[in-house]
Amino acid sequence: METSPEHTTTIPQLGRYDVDPARSTVRFRTTHLFGLGKVDGTFAVRSGTVEVAEPLSASRVQAEVDAASFNTGSAQRDRTVRSATFLDTDRHPVLTFVSERIDETSITGRLTVKGVTGPVTLTVRESAGTDDGFRVVATTRVDRLEFGVTGSRGMTGRYLDLTVEAVCVRR
Repeated sequence: METSPEHTTTIPQLGRYDVDPARSTVRFRTTHLFGLGKVDGTFAVRSGTVEVAEPLSASRVQAEVDAASFNTGSAQRDRTVRSATFLDTDRHPVLTFVSERIDETSITGRLTVKGVTGPVTLTVRESAGTDDGFRVVATTRVDRLEFGVTGSRGMTGRYLDLTVEAVCVRR
């Protein structure tokens, strides 16, 4: 692992890695009740691969998230968000991300939600080596309306602040 001098993150060793779903998650924060209440929740990571290359810009990331794993701890809310009104998880069970550009501080790519694909840039907050690979934490803000998740405008938050925590294991 090399340490990047201008950041507190480390660049993983060159190679191929699998994202470990058991040790990875996507956390989110949004609002409801016209922005008065905060809602925190998670999605489960289904799978993913990372290829760290030289130069770093030639690296690639691909990940799948289980849309039906949406969990805020409120069974009624979670059922509603999984329904056709929001995520429509019966027809669109997977959220996907495919990188297009990677550097020491960000991962830019295409996110697909409910069959709608759009650009997303993840800001790398932490990256550190582990015994079997590396761990990375990255954040982004997603506008749900841009991805066709349009139910309950005004009543529920438009933006989701996402934190991706992924543990990547060398193949």
